[in-house]
Amino acid sequence: MGRSQQEKLQGYLQLLQRWNKVYNLTAVRDPAQMQVLHIDDSLSIAPYLQGETCLDVGSGAGLPGIPLAIVQPERQFTLLDTNGKKTRFMQQAVLELGLQNVAVIQARVESWQPSACFDAVISRAFASLNDFVTFTGKHACENAILYAMKGRYPLSELAALPEGWKVRAQHSLHVPGLDAERHLLELQRELVRVTS
Repeated sequence: MGRSQQEKLQGYLQLLQRWNKVYNLTAVRDPAQMQVLHIDDSLSIAPYLQGETCLDVGSGAGLPGIPLAIVQPERQFTLLDTNGKKTRFMQQAVLELGLQNVAVIQARVESWQPSACFDAVISRAFASLNDFVTFTGKHACENAILYAMKGRYPLSELAALPEGWKVRAQHSLHVPGLDAERHLLELQRELVRVTS
């Protein structure tokens, strides 16, 4: 990671702290904890991301989308959230940090009509894998990967995965300074074999 990227991550953290006092964007108040729980946690999935276009669903204050966009300027990130205060904060952060590879959208994922599909869909906020796949799958390109960030390994949620989807890969994440389980699940459509 280059120096300018580190400076942008610090700038984002400072913006988050400043806005958080007024808008209550996150329950985490301590700057050191913000670094671990928000920045480092978001960046823990960077090595696994694939594709040129990424949709971050339920992005909230821009997590994990903004930290990922800072360290992966070659990818295009679209940050989607329903909350006006949070999308305003994200737009301000994108502007102040000069992030050319980020678009911010205020909409509900189930009713949003994007002009193109995405290579990757990320979420750290969806309640269940079933909902994540059901609501965001339609925005994913044919071979896209859905990245679900989870705490404990979600065995019961995996059992309820909608038909036509499979777990492509799973990763135990190590977040320095975080003493809690973190997992990343990669979900993908199952290819339908045509038999003649």
